[in-house]
Amino acid sequence: MTDSMTPALTGFCHAIPKIELHCHLLGTVRHATFKALARHAKAAMSMQEIDAFYVRGEKPVGVLKALRALDAQMIQRPDDLHRIAYEYLQDAAAHQVRYAEFFWNPTGTALQSGIPYPLALQAIVRAIADAARDHGITGRLIPAIDREASPAAALEMVRWVVAQPCDEVIGIGIDYSEVGRPPELFVDAYAAARAAGLKATAHAGEFGMPWTNVRTAIDVLKVDRIDHGYTVIDNPAYARECADRGIVFTVVPTNSYYLRTLPPERWALDHPIRQMPALGLRIHPNTDDPTLHRVTPSRAWQKMVDDFGFGIGDLRGFMLNGLDAAWVDDATRRQWRHDFTHAFDAAARLHAV
Repeated sequence: MTDSMTPALTGFCHAIPKIELHCHLLGTVRHATFKALARHAKAAMSMQEIDAFYVRGEKPVGVLKALRALDAQMIQRPDDLHRIAYEYLQDAAAHQVRYAEFFWNPTGTALQSGIPYPLALQAIVRAIADAARDHGITGRLIPAIDREASPAAALEMVRWVVAQPCDEVIGIGIDYSEVGRPPELFVDAYAAARAAGLKATAHAGEFGMPWTNVRTAIDVLKVDRIDHGYTVIDNPAYARECADRGIVFTVVPTNSYYLRTLPPERWALDHPIRQMPALGLRIHPNTDDPTLHRVTPSRAWQKMVDDFGFGIGDLRGFMLNGLDAAWVDDATRRQWRHDFTHAFDAAARLHAV
């Protein structure tokens, strides 16, 4: 990895308008908020253990543990979810994120935090409205299947979503560890979501799992886009098919799996993100778990230049990919493509990049 960003380019990456399509609500918790929740809940976890979640070295660990700890020990009230969601949207808006589709795991909230889906949903939707009023950011919610739970729990979660329709909930996803939990386990849950008119995405090909998980998510679960999807490059023929179909992959420049498994001197050179556009794949950079990854939306875009060697024209294309993949109506998409392009080009001129 390098640190070649000039001040002009740093300013440009901050100034460009952004959308987020791949961010996990519990992965956005501010360090101080995590501690405050722990104190209020009288959690067994020590402040030192919480501090460790916010230390990101060459080989980061503990993100999934932190997410589980929040559900199991810290989050006790709907207002806790409101605080986390509001603070995420506030932080994102400070980095010129104008629209954010973020994941939340209702199964963990209901079963571990003990907050029923309707109450939890109301709190998050209230935070979306408050952030729109205060910071001008539009938030949308993607309830995510806990793939470490059972297929029956996944179907139950989708039924909760269908039974409580609201404009802010636009589709479903699936997250947590992919190892041993292939997409086909959850075909019934995805079918139920599609039947209800919900959009769909899926984490696939993230943990070094085979490229066939990406194919299953696309061809069996019928998702609209893919989160991560890195191992698709292992089958160039299928990657080209994905490119021809215009499928957008929401990638994460701070992806922990490759930071752990690739040598530091080769990480940025060998990471699939660098290789995906060369296969024609449409990618869009995101933060995933920003506070736990110690990254901001601006820095995620910077890393596309710093670490992976992309240029300003590439970033412009990635921005348009995200707009095409966003779950908005066509009229909004057309307007945003015009507005974002104008703002992007103006920022490039202003910062002379």
